[in-house]
Amino acid sequence: MKFRTLLLIALMAGSALNSVEAQQLPRKVRNVELQDLDGKKTKLPWWGEKNLLIFYVDPDKAKQNHEFTVELETNHRAAGPNIEGFGIINLKDSWYPVPNSTIRSMAKKRTAKNGATILCDPDHWFSSAWRLGDCNDAFVLIIVSKEGELVYVHKGELSQADIDEFYTVIDKYR
Repeated sequence: MKFRTLLLIALMAGSALNSVEAQQLPRKVRNVELQDLDGKKTKLPWWGEKNLLIFYVDPDKAKQNHEFTVELETNHRAAGPNIEGFGIINLKDSWYPVPNSTIRSMAKKRTAKNGATILCDPDHWFSSAWRLGDCNDAFVLIIVSKEGELVYVHKGELSQADIDEFYTVIDKYR
Protein backbone atom coordinates (compact mmCIF):
# COMPACT_ATOMS: atom_id res chain seq x y z
CA MET A 1 0.00 0.00 0.00
CA LYS A 2 2.76 2.46 0.95
CA PHE A 3 4.69 1.68 -2.25
CA ARG A 4 1.65 2.38 -4.43
CA THR A 5 1.02 5.68 -2.65
CA LEU A 6 4.66 6.74 -3.03
CA LEU A 7 4.61 5.76 -6.71
CA LEU A 8 1.44 7.78 -7.30
CA ILE A 9 2.93 10.82 -5.53
CA ALA A 10 6.14 10.51 -7.59
CA LEU A 11 4.18 10.29 -10.84
CA MET A 12 2.05 13.31 -9.92
CA ALA A 13 5.16 15.29 -8.95
CA GLY A 14 6.81 14.36 -12.26
CA SER A 15 3.76 15.55 -14.20
CA ALA A 16 3.65 18.79 -12.24
CA LEU A 17 7.36 19.36 -12.85
CA ASN A 18 6.89 18.95 -16.62
CA SER A 19 4.10 21.52 -16.59
CA VAL A 20 6.08 23.97 -14.45
CA GLU A 21 9.24 23.60 -16.54
CA ALA A 22 7.38 24.60 -19.69
CA GLN A 23 6.24 27.78 -17.96
CA GLN A 24 9.70 28.93 -16.76
CA LEU A 25 10.65 31.23 -19.62
CA PRO A 26 12.91 32.45 -21.02
CA ARG A 27 15.43 29.63 -20.68
CA LYS A 28 18.30 28.28 -22.74
CA VAL A 29 17.70 25.33 -25.03
CA ARG A 30 19.99 23.47 -27.41
CA ASN A 31 19.79 22.49 -31.03
CA VAL A 32 18.22 19.07 -31.35
CA GLU A 33 18.82 16.29 -33.82
CA LEU A 34 15.58 15.21 -35.47
CA GLN A 35 14.74 13.60 -38.81
CA ASP A 36 13.84 15.05 -42.17
CA LEU A 37 10.86 13.69 -44.10
CA ASP A 38 13.07 10.92 -45.54
CA GLY A 39 14.09 9.75 -42.06
CA LYS A 40 17.63 11.15 -42.29
CA LYS A 41 19.05 12.78 -39.18
CA THR A 42 19.19 16.57 -39.22
CA LYS A 43 19.43 19.47 -36.80
CA LEU A 44 17.04 22.40 -36.48
CA PRO A 45 17.48 24.74 -39.45
CA TRP A 46 18.63 28.35 -39.02
CA TRP A 47 19.81 27.60 -35.46
CA GLY A 48 21.84 30.57 -34.18
CA GLU A 49 21.21 32.51 -37.39
CA LYS A 50 17.56 33.50 -37.01
CA ASN A 51 14.83 33.62 -34.40
CA LEU A 52 12.66 30.54 -34.87
CA LEU A 53 8.90 30.12 -34.97
CA ILE A 54 8.26 26.39 -34.53
CA PHE A 55 4.99 24.54 -34.93
CA TYR A 56 5.33 21.24 -33.01
CA VAL A 57 2.23 19.32 -33.96
CA ASP A 58 0.69 16.00 -33.03
CA PRO A 59 -0.74 14.81 -36.39
CA ASP A 60 -4.01 14.05 -34.59
CA LYS A 61 -4.37 17.79 -33.90
CA ALA A 62 -2.98 19.25 -37.13
CA LYS A 63 -6.14 21.34 -37.61
CA GLN A 64 -6.36 22.50 -33.98
CA ASN A 65 -5.39 26.13 -34.75
CA HIS A 66 -6.19 26.08 -38.46
CA GLU A 67 -7.80 29.55 -38.60
CA PHE A 68 -4.81 31.05 -36.78
CA THR A 69 -2.26 29.43 -39.13
CA VAL A 70 -4.23 30.62 -42.17
CA GLU A 71 -4.23 34.10 -40.64
CA LEU A 72 -0.44 33.92 -40.17
CA GLU A 73 0.03 32.91 -43.80
CA THR A 74 -2.17 35.69 -45.15
CA ASN A 75 -1.32 38.66 -42.90
CA HIS A 76 2.44 37.92 -42.69
CA ARG A 77 2.45 39.53 -39.23
CA ALA A 78 4.95 36.96 -37.93
CA ALA A 79 7.20 37.36 -40.98
CA GLY A 80 10.38 39.40 -40.94
CA PRO A 81 14.04 39.34 -41.88
CA ASN A 82 15.07 38.00 -38.46
CA ILE A 83 12.67 35.06 -38.17
CA GLU A 84 12.14 31.70 -39.87
CA GLY A 85 9.28 29.32 -39.29
CA PHE A 86 9.00 25.57 -39.72
CA GLY A 87 7.08 22.58 -38.49
CA ILE A 88 7.98 19.48 -36.52
CA ILE A 89 5.66 16.47 -36.64
CA ASN A 90 5.32 14.74 -33.27
CA LEU A 91 5.17 11.21 -34.67
CA LYS A 92 5.38 9.44 -31.30
CA ASP A 93 1.99 10.68 -30.12
CA SER A 94 0.08 10.02 -33.34
CA TRP A 95 -2.78 7.58 -32.93
CA TYR A 96 -3.48 7.50 -36.66
CA PRO A 97 -3.94 3.92 -37.84
CA VAL A 98 -1.33 4.56 -40.54
CA PRO A 99 2.43 4.10 -40.32
CA ASN A 100 4.77 7.04 -39.79
CA SER A 101 5.98 6.55 -43.36
CA THR A 102 2.50 7.46 -44.61
CA ILE A 103 2.42 10.59 -42.44
CA ARG A 104 5.85 11.55 -43.81
CA SER A 105 4.63 10.95 -47.37
CA MET A 106 1.57 13.14 -46.81
CA ALA A 107 3.84 15.89 -45.42
CA LYS A 108 6.14 15.60 -48.46
CA LYS A 109 3.21 16.17 -50.80
CA ARG A 110 2.13 19.22 -48.85
CA THR A 111 5.63 20.73 -48.68
CA ALA A 112 6.05 20.21 -52.41
CA LYS A 113 3.10 22.60 -52.85
CA ASN A 114 3.94 25.24 -50.24
CA GLY A 115 7.73 24.97 -49.85
CA ALA A 116 7.50 24.66 -46.07
CA THR A 117 10.23 23.05 -43.99
CA ILE A 118 8.95 20.08 -42.00
CA LEU A 119 10.97 17.83 -39.70
CA CYS A 120 9.93 14.75 -37.74
CA ASP A 121 10.30 13.82 -34.09
CA PRO A 122 9.88 10.04 -33.97
CA ASP A 123 10.37 9.56 -30.22
CA HIS A 124 9.92 12.79 -28.20
CA TRP A 125 13.53 13.82 -28.83
CA PHE A 126 12.51 17.47 -29.21
CA SER A 127 9.95 17.74 -26.41
CA SER A 128 12.25 15.88 -23.99
CA ALA A 129 15.36 17.93 -24.81
CA TRP A 130 13.46 21.19 -24.34
CA ARG A 131 11.46 19.93 -21.31
CA LEU A 132 8.13 20.78 -22.90
CA GLY A 133 6.18 18.22 -20.90
CA ASP A 134 3.26 16.33 -22.39
CA CYS A 135 2.58 17.45 -25.96
CA ASN A 136 0.15 14.66 -26.85
CA ASP A 137 -3.01 15.90 -28.59
CA ALA A 138 -1.54 19.39 -28.88
CA PHE A 139 -0.61 21.93 -31.47
CA VAL A 140 2.40 23.56 -29.76
CA LEU A 141 3.50 27.03 -30.83
CA ILE A 142 7.10 27.91 -29.91
CA ILE A 143 9.41 30.89 -30.31
CA VAL A 144 13.16 30.53 -29.68
CA SER A 145 15.61 33.40 -30.08
CA LYS A 146 18.72 33.12 -32.24
CA GLU A 147 20.65 33.12 -28.94
CA GLY A 148 18.99 29.81 -28.10
CA GLU A 149 16.49 31.08 -25.54
CA LEU A 150 13.05 29.55 -25.44
CA VAL A 151 10.86 32.63 -25.04
CA TYR A 152 7.34 31.42 -25.83
CA VAL A 153 5.43 28.14 -25.62
CA HIS A 154 1.71 27.59 -26.03
CA LYS A 155 0.06 24.15 -26.14
CA GLY A 156 -3.39 23.51 -27.53
CA GLU A 157 -6.18 25.71 -28.81
CA LEU A 158 -5.40 29.42 -28.94
CA SER A 159 -7.89 31.86 -27.46
CA GLN A 160 -7.96 35.49 -28.63
CA ALA A 161 -5.97 36.46 -25.52
CA ASP A 162 -3.38 33.79 -26.43
CA ILE A 163 -3.18 35.13 -29.99
CA ASP A 164 -2.68 38.68 -28.70
CA GLU A 165 0.09 37.46 -26.38
CA PHE A 166 1.73 35.57 -29.26
CA TYR A 167 1.80 38.71 -31.45
CA THR A 168 3.23 40.77 -28.58
CA VAL A 169 6.11 38.29 -28.24
CA ILE A 170 6.71 37.65 -31.95
CA ASP A 171 6.88 41.39 -32.70
CA LYS A 172 10.08 41.56 -30.63
CA TYR A 173 11.79 38.90 -32.78
CA ARG A 174 10.71 39.69 -36.37
